[in-house]
Amino acid sequence: MVFPAKYSELNALELTEEARKVLTRIIRVAFPHPQIPDGPYQRMMQKIIEVSEESRWFRMALTQGLMTLDSLTEEHFLDLPDERALAVLKRVADLEFFGFIRRTTVLNFYEDPEVCELLGYEGESFSKGGYINRGFNDLDWLPEPRIEESEETLTEVGPLPYQLAAKSPGEGIEAVEDLFKGTDKVEGAQSL
Repeated sequence: MVFPAKYSELNALELTEEARKVLTRIIRVAFPHPQIPDGPYQRMMQKIIEVSEESRWFRMALTQGLMTLDSLTEEHFLDLPDERALAVLKRVADLEFFGFIRRTTVLNFYEDPEVCELLGYEGESFSKGGYINRGFNDLDWLPEPRIEESEETLTEVGPLPYQLAAKSPGEGIEAVEDLFKGTDKVEGAQSL
């Protein structure tokens, strides 16, 4: 890890352009969606930077973590193929800076209107009258159900392994008004 005492740039208020590219790449590798263009990832990078400005601790952790990534491999993080970049992120998954990136991305990335549209989310339904008439039965991701009856014959399971009662148990038994009547009294007890 890189320590703040050695590097005064950790206290800088602006991340370098290189650090911004690394942060964007981290988000893309950690949340891979090939159909989503760079725009939402860049907006998410900017959102992470804005949230980190609210706390010096998160700013320090973010800056320190971004500087540390390149020390984990012989190559520059931006030059790594996706599989190796993901392996590097798995190594830092327990660090505070990556937890901060992950939390912020999970809470904000999927609220981006462009991301919602590309993933097929139509938004909340209440203001549009609900889903009953707006795709409740849109099951285009499932195969069509079989409507006709099957030609297969049903297998007979045979006789039950126990006897069935010939009559209902209520015949010949007197009805009881209150089954638990009188059970609230204890023999030998005195009332006050």
